[in-house]
Amino acid sequence: MSIAATVKKAAVRTGPLLRPRKAAIAITPAAINRIRELSDKMNKESAEPHWLKIGVKTKGCSGMSYSLDYTNKKEKFDEEVKQDDVSVLIDSKALLSIIGSEMDYVEDKLSSQFVFHNPNVKEACGCGQSFMV
Repeated sequence: MSIAATVKKAAVRTGPLLRPRKAAIAITPAAINRIRELSDKMNKESAEPHWLKIGVKTKGCSGMSYSLDYTNKKEKFDEEVKQDDVSVLIDSKALLSIIGSEMDYVEDKLSSQFVFHNPNVKEACGCGQSFMV
């Protein structure tokens, strides 16, 4: 076999080009339903699509706090997580802090909020509003 034939054979891939990868975060059914409600409301008010964008800010006694904002623009390095029929963006600066987390929506008698179960958290403040990785 000639060198050119060996190089050509090595350059041809027979398997899939890309492996499917695990999503950066998991979203619970309760959170999916709430995000869907919020997205439907925002999209009725505007012709542009809107996403919920997850980020982290330097805040609180432990160092970082989650932030949720609406955006109609996907930045170049934002990670898009699609689950069921819902899409959420993760800010590129927050990705390493929240990768592997689970996003949930919890309602009780006094509040309703999105809650993150983050396996990367090393320390959290007593009120649960800030964390450190």
